[in-house]
Amino acid sequence: MRGPIGVFIVDDSAVVRQVLTQMLGADPGVRVIGAAPDPVFALQKMQQDWPDVIVLDVEMPRMDGITFLRKLMQERPTPVVICSTLTEKGADTTLQALAAGAVDIITKPKIGLRDFLQAGGQHMLQVIKAAARARVAGATRATAQAPAPAPVHARRSEPASTSAMSQTTDQVVAMGTSTGGTHALEVVLTRMPANCPGIVVVQHMPEKFTAAFAQRLNSLCRCEVREAVDGDRVLPGLVLIAPGGKHMQLRRSGAQYRVGVADGPPVNRHKPSVDVLFRSVARVAGADALGIIMTGMGDDGANGLLAMRQAGAHTIAQDRDSSVVFGMPKEAIERGAAVEILPLSAIADAVLAGFLKSGKAAPA
Repeated sequence: MRGPIGVFIVDDSAVVRQVLTQMLGADPGVRVIGAAPDPVFALQKMQQDWPDVIVLDVEMPRMDGITFLRKLMQERPTPVVICSTLTEKGADTTLQALAAGAVDIITKPKIGLRDFLQAGGQHMLQVIKAAARARVAGATRATAQAPAPAPVHARRSEPASTSAMSQTTDQVVAMGTSTGGTHALEVVLTRMPANCPGIVVVQHMPEKFTAAFAQRLNSLCRCEVREAVDGDRVLPGLVLIAPGGKHMQLRRSGAQYRVGVADGPPVNRHKPSVDVLFRSVARVAGADALGIIMTGMGDDGANGLLAMRQAGAHTIAQDRDSSVVFGMPKEAIERGAAVEILPLSAIADAVLAGFLKSGKAAPA
């Protein structure tokens, strides 16, 4: 992209519009085209100078952010970063926005807004610059190529944690992703059978959002998906999502794998961190693991995936064309961490193929 990144801010809060305009405008790599209190007014102004990235609130008068986003993605796909309130209600609405095509999330509190936005300025600039490079059309192609998700009625009647308690989990799939990852995980996990290998996931996402995200995936998948709790056992048919604001590691307890969930300093600027999970999987599971790194900005997970490969695990990186942001996979590939480089539509089949190679019975 040549020249500064053109950004348009759509938020009904005058404080948000003012602070973001000043903060983003101070960076020579960003040009704030304008700001508006609602999507109707924004559309009128943007016609004169269309932005590279739109920063969008979700709860606004005249037209809500979700409706606007869906209209935008149908008529003129543009990278959108959601500016959302850090609440359970806000999390649910924001997940709808991500499903509709938004690239990433910037969270904002209900009080102390000005100080919070100014303190988080560097992170916001990173998110917006990554969004400017995002392939918003790539997600549509990936969905079209992927097999249809499993119907909800095919879900087994009993939870994985009950039916699989007598089994020993000796194979673990570890997945890490960031920007664009909510869509990528949906594509992969909705292809998993009810008795898929035990899966542990780090998706860069704020606290409160991961629980809602896990619930949404659980409603779509045949396997069980839930936010991880410290001590949870890794079981066939169960996907554990690392909670926002906490790190997750794999542990071994006799013949069983469990997860440890705990606080700690950010690693690679993230909490949860993909590297923290992948390194623990390398130590604990070694060759009995499969590591997958998918779309996202930065390099979190690249060194951890390399550690997994060096420990004998099979490793996969998502390819450039199907990644919304080819940052994390690119770093992993350049460091020699990936055994395979695959499009998003092929990752689920690769997971199941690895399951069969391990000598396990074929998933139903």
